[in-house]
Amino acid sequence: MSQIEWLAAALVLINVALVALRSVWNYPFALVAVSLYAVVFYDARLYSDMVLQGFFFALNLYGWASWMRAKDDSGIPVGWMTAPARQGWAAATIVAWIAWSFAMDRYTDAVAPWIDGAIAMLSITAQWLLARRRVESWYLWIVVDLIAVPLFAWRGLYATSAVYVVLLGLSIDGLLQWRRAAAMGKVPA
Repeated sequence: MSQIEWLAAALVLINVALVALRSVWNYPFALVAVSLYAVVFYDARLYSDMVLQGFFFALNLYGWASWMRAKDDSGIPVGWMTAPARQGWAAATIVAWIAWSFAMDRYTDAVAPWIDGAIAMLSITAQWLLARRRVESWYLWIVVDLIAVPLFAWRGLYATSAVYVVLLGLSIDGLLQWRRAAAMGKVPA
């Protein structure tokens, strides 16, 4: 476990705690964390997760701008997706997972292309929905956490695996908080 991994892990925890609280200040922590994790995942030959950090960087910039525009006196408004939108995102995520994982399996020496690919594609969808302030993003983060813990432990990324255990708890808390906020009428425009 490197010092870079430990620092990235700490920044991710701060980031997610601030996201659960609907604080726009989560984004600076996220940008530094994903930059550091790109290096960590490259060293671990988890290439899908490495590339994912680039997507996270871009999506965090988008989310930061989106949240700044949506901010009001009671925090960041959140809401639910429509049923058709949920189905469309689910189908797109599954297709992306299959295509991405197949390519990683065929064209790289990735150690776990299908599992790593699932984490990557679910994370992209979750991060996009988070940037759009959708409650469903937390369900996806919970699934990502459950898949990531054993994968990262298997690769010797024990700090990262432990972080994902904590992230699981924070994701559950975020889900509960965002569900309450959505029920109180905090629906995005």
